[in-house]
Amino acid sequence: MNNSELTHARWFKSSKSDHQSACVEAAFVGESRVATRDSKQADAGPALLFGSPQWGAFVRHLGDTAH
Repeated sequence: MNNSELTHARWFKSSKSDHQSACVEAAFVGESRVATRDSKQADAGPALLFGSPQWGAFVRHLGDTAH
């Protein structure tokens, strides 16, 4: 992955975010990857890249632990 893919990515935060505190942002990159980053360091910090199966498992786990 090159930096231009992340620069042009459409980043979003959770609808549960209050948009004032530290948040994790995510972006769908290509057809089978999801990138995540710390919103406080959006332009300078690292991004973690997940494949679609790993991202799906992560989101399902969050749903399981939210109750």
